[in-house]
Amino acid sequence: MGRTVVVLGGGISGLAASYHLSRAPCPPKVVLVEGSERLGGWIRSVRGPNGAIFELGPRGIRPAGALGARTLLLVSELGLDSEVLPVRGDHPAAQNRFLYVGGALHALPTGLRGLLRPSPPFSKPLFWAGLRELTKPRGKEPDETVHSFAQRRLGPEVASLAMDSLCRGVFAGNSRELSIRSCFPSLFQAEQTHRSVLLGLLLGAGRTPQPDSALIRQALAERWSQWSLRGGLEMLPQALETHLTSRGVSVLRGQPVCGLSLQAEGRWKVSLRDSSLEADHVISAIPASVLSELLPAEAAPLARALSAITAVSVAVVNLQYQGAHLPVQGFGHLVPSSEDPGVLGIVYDSVAFPEQDGSPPGLRVTVMLGGSWLQTLEASGCVLSQELFQQRAQEAAATQLGLKELPSHCLVHLHKNCIPQYTLGHWQKLESARQFLAAHRLPLTLAGASYEGVAVNDCIESGLRGAVSVLGTEPN
Repeated sequence: MGRTVVVLGGGISGLAASYHLSRAPCPPKVVLVEGSERLGGWIRSVRGPNGAIFELGPRGIRPAGALGARTLLLVSELGLDSEVLPVRGDHPAAQNRFLYVGGALHALPTGLRGLLRPSPPFSKPLFWAGLRELTKPRGKEPDETVHSFAQRRLGPEVASLAMDSLCRGVFAGNSRELSIRSCFPSLFQAEQTHRSVLLGLLLGAGRTPQPDSALIRQALAERWSQWSLRGGLEMLPQALETHLTSRGVSVLRGQPVCGLSLQAEGRWKVSLRDSSLEADHVISAIPASVLSELLPAEAAPLARALSAITAVSVAVVNLQYQGAHLPVQGFGHLVPSSEDPGVLGIVYDSVAFPEQDGSPPGLRVTVMLGGSWLQTLEASGCVLSQELFQQRAQEAAATQLGLKELPSHCLVHLHKNCIPQYTLGHWQKLESARQFLAAHRLPLTLAGASYEGVAVNDCIESGLRGAVSVLGTEPN
């Protein structure tokens, strides 16, 4: 009788793990268990009354590097090539990004000329920060906060404006708490290997082999900065679900896992609300803190390590305006915590993907709310109403982008505990988990955003790696 693998979590990581398991030459029996009634996790696309697409979660995927190429290959394997909406390298959404500082939008400098010129909100050309970076010695600590690392290597302005904003935009987190080693491993490794971040990034770590396809070649030739899908990014998990069903994968929705226990023969018993499953191996693609509460008593050290990986909430407010225009053209802007503790940034959706504006077309922007403002509200126990977030978002759009009229359409979604926080020492938590799993030979593999990357590409890659660890070889 063949092996049974149960995959916990029907977000993009669990879907990717199930996909690669199902494509093995001799695939195991795969059961995908999802607690909610829908698959896709934080990837969710909604069509408005005028046909416009609103992304409630991720809205674009980067094609860069081996991970980006593997995601494009997945898109091709699923037959979605004709649905891809690329943002080419010469497009304003690829070239222009902004910071909102001191009540004004400032374009981030690009290219050598931009680095040599004075570029507000920075008091001096960033060339000087680069020169400083080249002369700084290598750090000696095994980890460091993003703020400390950036301040040491690039100076206080880059740390408090650029890196603070970047941490808010990517992790909705605090650069004074997040780990450089875990959040931005390429920067950490560049310093460790080459003594300088700039030298390390210029010299690179050598070319990583990546797959080849017509879509990947097109993305390279046209220098795509990101891409989406015509009907929204949720087309990707939907296509994965269709593929899994065709391959005989059992998909259980609305079945939250209540507990995991080890049987005498080393198999798992996966307890659901009103039934149970037996598995030779479990791939967990649910949040680390959720998994920690399901583990049996004999895995208490593992549960402790996983429970320490926390996550923060983000409120996503999609706004559409009829007859309105942006003051600038670009991907969007980020807001440092010193400027506004609650507004993380605003994405100019219509610039990157005008094909999704609907008919009649309307200007779409997405306001991301979070940070210490939202954490304080959550801790206070006050009611987090849709009206509160809508008002905050409309005020931000009016103040920061001049969009003072009322929107024609608005969607508000509070995503509770949606972005894991790789705080200082995160790598040690992962090492503790790995050592426990290896020492006890537990048939459990960890996947998902809790561990080594929160972007869609990272999550898909974690699903692939999870499948490989079970199969012992790369799937076809």
